[in-house]
Amino acid sequence: MRPLITRCTALLFTSALGLSAAEFQPDRLTTFKTVDGLELKLHAFEPAGLKPSDRRAAIVFFFGGGWSGGEAKQFYQQARTLAEQGMVAFSADYRVKTRHKTTPFECVKDAKSAIRWVRENAATLGIDPDRIVAAGGSAGGHVATCTAVITGGDETGENLTISSGPNALILFNPVLDTTERGYGAKNFKPEQSTDLSPCHHVRPGIAPTLIFHGTADKTVPFENAERFTRLMTEAGNPCVLVPFAGKDHGFFNGNFFRPSNPGADYDLTMQRSSEFLKANGFLK
Repeated sequence: MRPLITRCTALLFTSALGLSAAEFQPDRLTTFKTVDGLELKLHAFEPAGLKPSDRRAAIVFFFGGGWSGGEAKQFYQQARTLAEQGMVAFSADYRVKTRHKTTPFECVKDAKSAIRWVRENAATLGIDPDRIVAAGGSAGGHVATCTAVITGGDETGENLTISSGPNALILFNPVLDTTERGYGAKNFKPEQSTDLSPCHHVRPGIAPTLIFHGTADKTVPFENAERFTRLMTEAGNPCVLVPFAGKDHGFFNGNFFRPSNPGADYDLTMQRSSEFLKANGFLK
């Protein structure tokens, strides 16, 4: 386990603390799925003193990249931040088009596999199987959302008696409409246009959700986040949208992954994330 690093206050987040890149390396990698000979890994960030007998809340982050590229290190900084607050945090691999010739459907399958694996192995990971959060940015926000919103689409051969649905969602400028009104329509055949479109699958019973989105996002329209939030609220699902005025796509990235980002937006998203997690029983 990684030794505890003392912080001045719980909400002085890592972008402002001048930590070295080494501080944002995972404590270990573990394979959660093998498909077509490919091992998909969870990059694990563990809180100090974690024991298998613990029942900690967990969070699984999914990177962005238009279902085509991206890398797990995008969320290393967020994962370390939340591990230091007591959660078991993971940044997950999943298959993408440029490396694996896949479609968004395989991306969603892998995301569901990751959540299911964490829940299935919770007793040995020190995790509470009923307190698992899915999180992600852009296309990663899409696949995180799909684990909660889209029924079916699971990987063949997995134990479907174990749910792949998270108990909460934290989303960073997520893709929420895959039609021409949103982002990514070119990745779907016309008859598939709404198959993985979260705005078209909202129903009662979806996990509490927190969304961060820039009002000037030129990649994923801010209107999509507004519409999804409205649909969730109308269905009786707790959903909070935090708009970032004038911000474009990717504003939330920490300066470990995006050195040009000043850090203030990262700090605010992490502060609001911690408040959301505390309010919903995932953090003390």
